[in-house]
Amino acid sequence: MTNWAGNIAFRARDVHRPTTLGELQRLVAGSPAVRALGSGHSFNEIADSPGELVALDRMPQAVEIDSAAARVRVGASTTYARLASVLHANGFALANLASLPHISVAGSVATGTHGSGVTNRSLSAAVSGLELVTADGSMATLERGDADFPGAVVALGALGVVTTLTLDLVPAFELRQYVREDLPPGYPFEEVMADGHSVSLFTDWRSTRVWLKRRTELPPGDWYGTRPAGGPRHPVPGMPAGSCTEQLGVPGPWHERLPHFRSDSPPSSAGDELQSEFLLPREHATEALAALTAVGDRIRPVLQISEVRTVAADDLWMSPSRDRDSVAVHFTWVKDWAAVLPVLTLVEDVLAPFDPRPHWGKLFTRWPSCPERFRELVSRYDPAGTFGNDFLRHAVPDTS
Repeated sequence: MTNWAGNIAFRARDVHRPTTLGELQRLVAGSPAVRALGSGHSFNEIADSPGELVALDRMPQAVEIDSAAARVRVGASTTYARLASVLHANGFALANLASLPHISVAGSVATGTHGSGVTNRSLSAAVSGLELVTADGSMATLERGDADFPGAVVALGALGVVTTLTLDLVPAFELRQYVREDLPPGYPFEEVMADGHSVSLFTDWRSTRVWLKRRTELPPGDWYGTRPAGGPRHPVPGMPAGSCTEQLGVPGPWHERLPHFRSDSPPSSAGDELQSEFLLPREHATEALAALTAVGDRIRPVLQISEVRTVAADDLWMSPSRDRDSVAVHFTWVKDWAAVLPVLTLVEDVLAPFDPRPHWGKLFTRWPSCPERFRELVSRYDPAGTFGNDFLRHAVPDTS
């Protein structure tokens, strides 16, 4: 069994698919080593286990909306595509979505996945509560305001198997999506990124397109020296745009515009890719992007496309956007690890002066420091290392 991209072959002895909570609890309690497997969209070994894997896709995936509180309780393996359609039908929305709607809620939250927007926080920041099965098979419930809560949301699967999450909601809304081409050098980064609910730059470090998702119509005329795309575009130049959400300024529901890709089509490059992403303090955006542009000739031979987004700060201990408004620089690589590795090392060298933090589900070689309070939390919830693996031994040093 492999991950979505096929670059990781899971070494776990077996994959279990419980159908009830009791079955899951017994499985966890009886396993010396077990980890939860989400939608498999991580590009590293974060989800692997030296023992057993458990997938929750056969567990109940109820979506329970509390309209008065503007919150929803959702099963961990539910995809954002399914969740969004139910929410919209009931007049609600999530504040933001990631590029792909195919990913599971629990896996996205546990790795700090995000969309874009200068005022939009990570998907994890929408979590107000969660329930998980701990190492002895018992249930733990944590809610916003609990002392352990900021460490339990972006937890890398280290505390247990999350079964349900409660998310904050906003009223449903419409967006228009525009693609603008040939963003000229010297553009005002903060102004460009703030001119929409969600704004992404797609670049090969030579030319740049802008994906602009706005609640209001884009006025005619010049927009930061760009020109409107003459038709639908795929983020990777040259690829057909049939899998992409509708563009050209046509208004539509939030969940059909915020992702770049449609839920009923294969996502992105359909797995024929590797990915890395680094989040930096947003005040360093212009300088960091210039530094990458300067080595663009060395990046391009193994690059399909890069995406630049913004993420507002949150307070979650292991979040890549913890305590700082961030710029996220994403790299979609060709599927050739031997060729990508030296270029990834170059990118990490270039970004090192700007205090980068990697996306936990992507490829990187330099591990960020782990907050001591998270190490203590892992030791307390999982003293025997039931949920441990090689990835966590790097991410959370000194835990078994």
